[in-house]
Amino acid sequence: MEQITSHVLRDADTEVTVLSMGCAVMDWRVADRPVVLGYAEPEHYRQNPASMGAVCGRVVNRISGARFDINGISYDLPANASPHHLHGGPGGLGRCNWRMSPDGDRAVEFRLLSTDGDQGYPGNVAFRVVLRLRGGCLTWDMEGVPDRMTPINLAQHVYFNLAGHGTVAEHYVRVAADHYTPTAPDLVPLGTIEPVEGTAYDFRRPVRLGDGDGWDGNLVLTSDADPAAEVTGPDGLALRLWTDRPGLQVYTSNSLARHLPEGPGAAHGRFAGLCLEAQDLPNAVNVPAFPSILCTPEAPYKQMTSIEIR
Repeated sequence: MEQITSHVLRDADTEVTVLSMGCAVMDWRVADRPVVLGYAEPEHYRQNPASMGAVCGRVVNRISGARFDINGISYDLPANASPHHLHGGPGGLGRCNWRMSPDGDRAVEFRLLSTDGDQGYPGNVAFRVVLRLRGGCLTWDMEGVPDRMTPINLAQHVYFNLAGHGTVAEHYVRVAADHYTPTAPDLVPLGTIEPVEGTAYDFRRPVRLGDGDGWDGNLVLTSDADPAAEVTGPDGLALRLWTDRPGLQVYTSNSLARHLPEGPGAAHGRFAGLCLEAQDLPNAVNVPAFPSILCTPEAPYKQMTSIEIR
């Protein structure tokens, strides 16, 4: 069994601990305050039932019926959120031990080769993730280069709690999105893009999370949003997010439980953390109306997402 290695990124009063397992952010501190949820030990990330802090894929979010077609060929995936496929499957990228190469205290590179048939997906894909810390801002620079056509849609799955304890009920969230992708009760998108006006997903003005019943849905971002999302904690600590992806999954840890011993920060439970998962639109591989997530050697996958906390 390959050893899980860790590395600490530092910049002024910001310190981020990352792991080779799943490219996971294990700890993030601002002026020594823990602002993310995590597990107590690196070994716990081999299980990671909540995708805590990890980079998820090959395809994040849900794939309906755990299957898709490419050019008339059907591919069956493990139904780890039965009957659907979630976050790349039980052995997805977030549960793989990547090769990690630190570059001082400001950057670290991760590499992983996902082979043909991994979790049911076609083609070999060479994945590369670089995490950089500058001015209190952590950037995920992600790419996947396949040797044949295959779907790719990655996302970071960090659980934020800017208070460092309790719940995110007193956090205010604003997202630059006029539309969202409504879902069925099983959280699979209906295949339409609808206005947020009059829905629980209208975050165009700051929403106090404690005023809702919990969220787990995808917003369609305004293309020129700067930033795409902002979060303000109860004592003024603020998070800003920028991304080149069209979607943002807003998840308030509705089903999070104390699966494993916890690290610094808030105790795990419902509403303990907020995930802001920049990604392409969910289930796009089965919805022709959504922008395609099919990648090729000539058109590989790329994502740039940055999150600043200060």
